[in-house]
Amino acid sequence: MMVYACSPSSAPKDRILHFDGIENARELGGLVMQDGRTIRSGKLVRSAELSKASDNDVAILKKRFALSDVFDFRFEKERSAKPDREIEGVTNTWLSTLPAVFVASFSSGRADSTTVQSDNLLEALASYAFHPKAQAMAQKLYPAIVMDTTSQKRYGEFLRGVLEADGGALWHCSQGKDRCGWGSAFVLAALGASRETIVEDFALSNASYAPAIEALSAKIKEKGGGEAELGFINAMIGVNVENFEHTLDLIDSQYGSLQAYLEKALGFTARDQEKMKKKYLR
Repeated sequence: MMVYACSPSSAPKDRILHFDGIENARELGGLVMQDGRTIRSGKLVRSAELSKASDNDVAILKKRFALSDVFDFRFEKERSAKPDREIEGVTNTWLSTLPAVFVASFSSGRADSTTVQSDNLLEALASYAFHPKAQAMAQKLYPAIVMDTTSQKRYGEFLRGVLEADGGALWHCSQGKDRCGWGSAFVLAALGASRETIVEDFALSNASYAPAIEALSAKIKEKGGGEAELGFINAMIGVNVENFEHTLDLIDSQYGSLQAYLEKALGFTARDQEKMKKKYLR
């Protein structure tokens, strides 16, 4: 499986944020919506967890983004193991968006609660990649996230939080890729992004974690692994873009469009979406 990356035109370099202790960070500002308007810069940020945010990182978030709200999509064990750094004047809202069955699995496992640089994690994932049950779990993750009623409720709360934020908004999970990626997809959909723009922003996480993906993929190939095993690695360390697109197709088949899904499943109405556009587009 190839590592996906965004094209330079849809992912300008100045969207990528380089922090001391925050991984996989980028802002949505600069992306052009289908109506020709552009997301305002310095307003919307997605990233991995904030436990190692440095003083300089905090200063950037407060000065460049006027950060007022953080939304944490991790489950309790992740959050307690690596609590976000407290930032004065910033509200941190906990909205666990992982379905309960996956919380139970990940709580006893490794993939979402350990940093991707860990050698032990890489060895564990290399072993799990050959297990059919683990492969099936990886394939079911995205559909489960978008169809789980509790996850839907919390993503709806997240969208309303972004709409009501006094300053900049940042959202994250552990690695800033899957749950965070879906949060970003919903924000982009509310703002009127094309499917291509949504997919490309989601896929950009693979560029952040490319060294780890490539290193472990090489080990998998040495052990005789094929597409299924490589797909598992891509899903656990990076993101599975093919599965993401299949899940977008599932949403379309069930709800008609991603925007309709926001309204019918997440309770974020067409009026809310217009307010979101007015607030964050120029």
